[in-house]
Amino acid sequence: MNDEDTGAAPRCLVTGATGYIGGRLVPELLAAGHQVRCLARSPGKLRDQPWSGDVEVVRGDVLDPDAVVEALRGTDVAYYLVHALGTGAGFEETDRRAARIFGEQARAGGVRRIVYLGGLTPADVPERELSPHLRSRAEVGRILLACGVPTTMLRAAVVIGSGSASFEMLRYLTERLPVMVTPSWVRTRIQPVAVRDVLRALVGSARMPSDVSRAFDIGGPEVLTYREMMIRYAAVAELPRRLIVSLPMLSPGLSSHWVGLVTPVPASIARPLTESLRHEVVCRERDIARYVPDPPGHPLGFDEAVRLALRRVRDAQVATRWSSAAVPGAPSDPLPTDPAWAGGSLYTDVREIDVDAPRAALWQVIEGIGGENGWYSFPPAWALRGRLDRLAGGVGLRRGRRDAARLRVGDSLDFWRVEEIEPGRLLRLRAEMRLPGLAWLEMRAQTDDVGRTRYHQRALFHPRGLFGHAYWWSASPFHALVFGGMARNIARAAARTQAEPAPTR
Repeated sequence: MNDEDTGAAPRCLVTGATGYIGGRLVPELLAAGHQVRCLARSPGKLRDQPWSGDVEVVRGDVLDPDAVVEALRGTDVAYYLVHALGTGAGFEETDRRAARIFGEQARAGGVRRIVYLGGLTPADVPERELSPHLRSRAEVGRILLACGVPTTMLRAAVVIGSGSASFEMLRYLTERLPVMVTPSWVRTRIQPVAVRDVLRALVGSARMPSDVSRAFDIGGPEVLTYREMMIRYAAVAELPRRLIVSLPMLSPGLSSHWVGLVTPVPASIARPLTESLRHEVVCRERDIARYVPDPPGHPLGFDEAVRLALRRVRDAQVATRWSSAAVPGAPSDPLPTDPAWAGGSLYTDVREIDVDAPRAALWQVIEGIGGENGWYSFPPAWALRGRLDRLAGGVGLRRGRRDAARLRVGDSLDFWRVEEIEPGRLLRLRAEMRLPGLAWLEMRAQTDDVGRTRYHQRALFHPRGLFGHAYWWSASPFHALVFGGMARNIARAAARTQAEPAPTR
C-alpha cells in the first residue's frame, strides 16, 4: 500500500533547491506536511536557509547516476527543477542526458510521480524554430513523460514574483526608462503567471492520480503584450506613464545586450528570456484546475502579482532570487587554503587595521557590504569594473543583494557569491566576474590579545595562464587605492556605527 492509497503525505525529492523556484518550493512542501529531501551539488548553499533543519540533503548532481539513485531512495514524488541553460553550446545535450538518467533511475527506484516545470511553448510553431532554451525545456519534458513514471509537466510563460529573472527584467526596464525604444517582441502576447500560483500547482501535483501523466499549461487570468505589462507595472508602481516605441531591427542578440545594460539580468540570461518572447505564449487549456482546484481569488491577476512582488522587494522579504543559482561557468574550485588545494601560483593582498568600535559594529558593516552600501573604496573604479564585466558578458554589479542587512551562504552579492559566513567573524566571497583566474575576498572581524577590535582583509587570486599573471600585475598598482582604501573606510564606517551586539543565528 503506497501513500496515495493511505492518504499520507508523499515523501518528496526536490532537485534545484538552490535555485529560484526550488528554494521557494521546499518550504511550501513542508507547510503541506511533506517529508522533503534535497539533491544539491553544494549542500553548503542550503545551510542558512530557514528550513534547512527540516529537510534531508544529499550531495550530488543529476548527471551522476549513483547520486540520483541515493537521492531517490524511498521517494514517492520527485521534483525535477534543474536545467543546464548557459553552460555552453552543448547545454541541450547536457539537459537531455540528465533527464534520461533521472527518468531511468526514478523508474528503477519505484518513484510514484515526477513533477517537472518547463516553459510554455507557442502553438503552431515547429519545434526547430523555437529558441534553444524553449526547445530544450520541451525535450526534457518529453523524455520524462516517456520514462515509464507518471509525470506532471507544468508549462509556464513569464513568472511574476519578487526576485524572478522575468520580474527583475520587467521591473528595471520599466523603472529606469521612462522613454523606451524597444525590440519588436514587446508586441508579443504573453500569459504571465504569479509565482504563488506556480508553487500551488507544483505542490498540488504531488497528489495527482496515478493514471494522469501529461503536460498542463499554467497561467494567470490575463493575456497581455509585454508593452501592456510594462504600462501596467508602471501604474501599480505609481510611476509616470511610459512612452514605448518598438524597433523591429533589434535582434534577440542585440536586445539581450540592451536588457543586460539596463537591468541586473546579464545578457547570458537575458538572451534565452528574450528569445522566448519572439512567439506568442498563451495557455491552450486550463485542465490543471481539475486536479489542483483554484482557491478563491486565484489565479492571481497581473496587477495583484506585481503588487505582492513589489511589497516583498520593498520590505526586504525576497526569499530567493534568479541569481540564487550559481552563474554558469563560475569557478567551483576550493579555496586555495583548503587541504584539497592542488597548488600553483597564488597572489594575495592582505590588509589589517585597528578599529575604534566594538566588534559587533565592525561586523554590521562587513555583512552590509555591497548593493546600495557599495564597496567602501573608490566607487568609480568599482563602477568601471562592473561595466567592463557586463561588456564581457558577465553579471556586473547590478545584482545587488537579496537582503539589505543579512547574508547567507549562496547569496549573490553584486559580482560575488557568498561562499562562507561565520556570523560576527568571517565573510568569504567568491568572484563571479569575468576573470583570467579564480578570486576570493575575505573579511574578518577579530579581537586581539588586549581586547581591541581588528579588521582583517585578504584578497586571493589564482591566475589562469600567462594572461592571468599579467592581469594581477597590471592591477597591482591600484591595490593600495582599492583594497587599502576599502580597509580604512570599513574601519571608519564601523567607528561611526552605533551598533547593538550582532544577533546570534
